[in-house]
Amino acid sequence: MAVLDDTKVLATTTTNMGRNHSSTLLPIIEQSLAQAQLVPEAIDRIVVAAGPGSYTGLRIGVTTAKTFAFSLHKELVGLSSLAVLAGNIVTAGQLVVPLFDARRDNIFTGLYRIDATGQPQNVLPDQHVSVATWCEQLAAYDEPIVFVGSDVAAYAEALQTNLGARFVRAAAQLDLPQATVLGLLGRTATPVENIHAFVPNYLRLTQAERDWQAQHPKEDHAPYVEKI
Repeated sequence: MAVLDDTKVLATTTTNMGRNHSSTLLPIIEQSLAQAQLVPEAIDRIVVAAGPGSYTGLRIGVTTAKTFAFSLHKELVGLSSLAVLAGNIVTAGQLVVPLFDARRDNIFTGLYRIDATGQPQNVLPDQHVSVATWCEQLAAYDEPIVFVGSDVAAYAEALQTNLGARFVRAAAQLDLPQATVLGLLGRTATPVENIHAFVPNYLRLTQAERDWQAQHPKEDHAPYVEKI
C-alpha cells in the first residue's frame, strides 16, 4: 500500500503475508492515509494490481479498490501484477521476466523490456504456462534475461539448465512487488471505463470452474459465474 502525490511518496507499507488479506488491508489503508495526512476524499486516482496471482488476494484487492473508487467517485486503474514486479528493474534495455508460482510446475509470467524512462514494456504477453514451454518461448532471445520474484528460486535449476548464461537472477531485495512502483506506473495509465465490470485477470480457471467443466464436457466452456 502506498500513497503518492504525483511522484512523491507520502506513505508506504509492505507486507509479505500469504493470508489474512481481508483483516489487514483496510487497517493498512487507514494507517497509510493518516501517515500521509489525507482523507479518502482527497485521493484522485486508485491503482490496483489486477493479476495474475492468488485468487483470494486478487479478489480482496480488486473488490476493495472498486468499492473505494465507486463510492468516492474516483478514477480506477488496473495494472498487471507481473508488470509491477518487472518495474523493480530499472536498467534501460534490460529484458526482465517477473515470475509467480502457479503450482504443478506452472508459473505466471511474461517478458518485459525496460524502456528509456525505466518503465517495463510488454514483449511476450502475461501467461499461465509450464516452465518447459516458457523456456522454449525465451529461446528466441539471445541476451541476458533478469528473472525477478521470490518464486524464481523454486525453478532456478530448470531455468539455468535451459537458458544457461542468459539466466540472470535479480537481487533478492527486488523480489517483492512494490506499491510505490504500482502507483508510479499507474500515474499515466488509462482508467477503466466501467468500474462495476472491472475484474481481476486470473489467467486461468478457478478450481470450481475446472471441476465443473470436467463434469460437463459437452457444455459451453464460457465462465458460468461472473468473477469478482
